[in-house]
Amino acid sequence: MWSLIKRSTGISKKEDRKLIAAITTITGFSPSNIALYQLATMHSSKAKEIDGFRESNERLEYLGDAILGAAVADYLFKKYPFKDEGFLTEIRSRIVNRESLNNLAKRIGVNAIVQFDSKNTQLQQVILGNTLEALVGAVYLDKGYLRCKKFVIDKLILPHFDLELVINSNSNHKSKVIEWAQRNAKEIKFEILNVKKGRNSREFSAQVYIGDQAYGLGYGLTKKKAEQDAAMKTCDLLSI
Repeated sequence: MWSLIKRSTGISKKEDRKLIAAITTITGFSPSNIALYQLATMHSSKAKEIDGFRESNERLEYLGDAILGAAVADYLFKKYPFKDEGFLTEIRSRIVNRESLNNLAKRIGVNAIVQFDSKNTQLQQVILGNTLEALVGAVYLDKGYLRCKKFVIDKLILPHFDLELVINSNSNHKSKVIEWAQRNAKEIKFEILNVKKGRNSREFSAQVYIGDQAYGLGYGLTKKKAEQDAAMKTCDLLSI
């Protein structure tokens, strides 16, 4: 795999310069190995097969997910020395959940560099957070853990999260809409309407029903994420 990362991807010099400029803006430093970032921005819907292996950002996403979680855990552990592990786990989860990462990725410009099948109009809504995780994985491999942790804290957490608001908010939209239904004696259900199968992934669509009336329609790469997206849209419709 490492040899695949180092191999030329066939991207033009002009595209290289554009990506270098974007990564420099996002991270605050110039990338040393641009091929890592080319791979980090390559969704499986656009990936090409090389020597029997389909190069996409999924492995970097796996790595970045772990590194991001560790960096945020480290930061919260030191910032809140008298809070227990339950508090720290909950706050970390609110920062690194899919909805939060999707929104953060949009704010820092990941949508401008992710490579995906543009014919799927819903896809960009659910892949930006994954791409951000892959970028964290690329930074880790390119610059090492300490530089990567500094990027996570200085460029992602401090400028974009008010921790007091995070602490006092409830980002579990599914729980919120279920609690609303219980308070108002309403019957609620979540139904998976469709599973769109891609070459290397599946996209789920979920619908919230309150009584017989359809409310939020959500999308995600897992059933859970699709239901959370549908619940978030239902919360907006009900002004919860």
